[in-house]
Amino acid sequence: MHWIYLVLAIVAEVVGTACLKSSNGFQNILPSIGVVVGYGLTIVMLSISVKSIPMGTAYAIWSGVGTVGAVCVGYLVFSEKLHISHVVGMACIILGSIILKFAEMPKA
Repeated sequence: MHWIYLVLAIVAEVVGTACLKSSNGFQNILPSIGVVVGYGLTIVMLSISVKSIPMGTAYAIWSGVGTVGAVCVGYLVFSEKLHISHVVGMACIILGSIILKFAEMPKA
């Protein structure tokens, strides 16, 4: 169940970040509300997930996969450019997240 909370934290962060871009510096009210709700949910879901997932692992996966998600949303929704260096960087982030997951240390 704790992994579901981590996934929800990642989704909320990507949604909040997409809304941040759409808010136009908090000039547009609906995207601005999306920023506050998205980031608020992110913190709540992340705090629940770290009850069971080691903090370093949860944070690395949350930030890494969230970064990849934000890049993908930027490309797909906002027509931002995507270069091979971005793809290589995202692959490294994903690989690093997988390594961290499988290298989890058992709780003492």
